Amino acid sequence: MEILIISGLSGAGKSRAASFLEDMGFYIVDNMPAAMILKFAEFCAGGSQRYDKVALVYDVRTANSPTELFDVLDVLKHSSGACSLLFLEAEPETIIKRYKETRRRHPLMQQTDSLEKAVRTEQEMMEPLRQRADVVIDTTHLSTAQLRGELLRHFGSDTTEKGGMSVTITSFGFKYGLPMEADLVFDVRCMPNPFYIPELREKTGLDQPVADYVFSFRQTHDFMEKLRDLLTFSLPLYAEEGKTELVIAVGCTGGRHRSVAMTHALAEDIRNLGYRVRENHRDMNR
Repeated sequence: MEILIISGLSGAGKSRAASFLEDMGFYIVDNMPAAMILKFAEFCAGGSQRYDKVALVYDVRTANSPTELFDVLDVLKHSSGACSLLFLEAEPETIIKRYKETRRRHPLMQQTDSLEKAVRTEQEMMEPLRQRADVVIDTTHLSTAQLRGELLRHFGSDTTEKGGMSVTITSFGFKYGLPMEADLVFDVRCMPNPFYIPELREKTGLDQPVADYVFSFRQTHDFMEKLRDLLTFSLPLYAEEGKTELVIAVGCTGGRHRSVAMTHALAEDIRNLGYRVRENHRDMNR
């Protein structure tokens, strides 16, 4: 079991980091007191695989003192072996600007007479925890995509970056309109059409005779080769940018023959690249 404690300064991006880690397969628990962490870890250890990767958000809202977490960390590292502390921070000016933009109230405002003082007080309170952290990320100049990239670099497995983005590839017919959710659209109406072969007309692109016909032409193979090259290059860039869902649409005239056969083949190619793939054929049975 892997346990990650997410801590840091209010306004530094803990909630956003937790969302990204959830996309990476972590089970997230927010606002957990240190006194409950060990009992929760015991529960997770005896539970299902759902709790193999757990991230617990711990901050000034629940901390009587940051040092109360130290004993918990020592116990977890000796018992589970896979326990780490992530600390998120940002420059005080940046945190103040973020609070001004969101109009949220800093957790320590009731104890101080200004937002700046609240931010700097929390910075002092959390410094011992920062010194103990395994990973410190300064989000002052990070975009959301860059933050996700940092989390993938530190806490992702070899397949997490790819697995963190799901790819849906759907066939469709142009006569019925473009799929509204499509990010990338490819037109395969330039390929030979099985519709004009009487014995293939009533079949679909999932039937082997139709697929054999579509891929019996050199231009089909050339088209697919160039499309594979494009996706092999671009899919990692989409994942790096922080995209979690990518929809690829492949269209022919009616969405029954060419687009279906080529979508089915392309889905397997993308799956072999290590991505989670969902294959859909919107107009195949119309």
